[in-house]
Amino acid sequence: MMRQLQHLATAASLLVPALFAHSAAAASEINLPSYHYGDPIKVECMNRSSETGEHIQLANNEIEWVPFPVCNETQKPLEFHYGIEGEVNCTIPMVSDPFFHLLEFYLHADAPLMCRLANRPPQHIEAVGEQPHTPEHIPLVFALAGTLQMSHLHIATHLNVLLHSTPKHHIHPHDSGVIDSGIAYSTSPLAHNVPGAEGKGGRTAAAAENSRRLIIGDPLPLSFSVRWFPTPHLPKTEGHVEWSGMGNHVGPSTVFYSLVSFLAGLIVSAVYFFGTVLPKRLKGRALGGATPLGYGIGTGGGVGNGWGIATKRAMD
Repeated sequence: MMRQLQHLATAASLLVPALFAHSAAAASEINLPSYHYGDPIKVECMNRSSETGEHIQLANNEIEWVPFPVCNETQKPLEFHYGIEGEVNCTIPMVSDPFFHLLEFYLHADAPLMCRLANRPPQHIEAVGEQPHTPEHIPLVFALAGTLQMSHLHIATHLNVLLHSTPKHHIHPHDSGVIDSGIAYSTSPLAHNVPGAEGKGGRTAAAAENSRRLIIGDPLPLSFSVRWFPTPHLPKTEGHVEWSGMGNHVGPSTVFYSLVSFLAGLIVSAVYFFGTVLPKRLKGRALGGATPLGYGIGTGGGVGNGWGIATKRAMD
């Protein structure tokens, strides 16, 4: 018995510090900052040599990250906003000679356009005695596509951007959260080679508008279709992907299921009323009692009047 008590005491002595450490870690996790709906998210990209395409390192052997080129629309480097879906335009005013050669590396897949996003915003409040939080970064690779020519290049200027948040036990519109992962890729990269793409109307003409012939000194208009998802997984129902994102959009499927649910509830309520409630109420009343329509059976063998009041039969 004493030996068992000693083992329990030893296990408790080991468990209590672990519980305190877990509680401290959980409390520290709760105190970490999260993005609020609409918060700006800066895009940083790996600095590369325009001659070799190799990444550039700092004096401490860390990779150098630089802001995305400045967009003519905002006069700021490219940034996304947490939870906000839609179209983001970023026109680089002029493609310099070094940047043109970097584009050749990107399109030829010799080096990726590797960028990153901070998974959390910077911490504004610091606790006394605790180290300030250093945000981690998630990779965001821009799969920029196009074709190279001797004197110029063709580049697909429209990209889809898919961003995922870490899963939460509740999801609300305009929710806050932490970035989990992301990817960006060009669409219709070969539209300039499609016969008849210069024609009016049609899908190929629309795709050709997002394909730009580029030389040194030209502006580079980029457009991004941004979609957010509240978990690392793409939502899927019976093999059909639901592109609802974080916006909680109301689509045809939502209206259909709402209508079906309403009708089902109405049918169940009607069956319960006519099958259970109404028979019980009718069973508890005498035939013709308190009803102005029938003749109730009165007491003493008399025949009641229309209100169920018994009357005595006249004696012969």
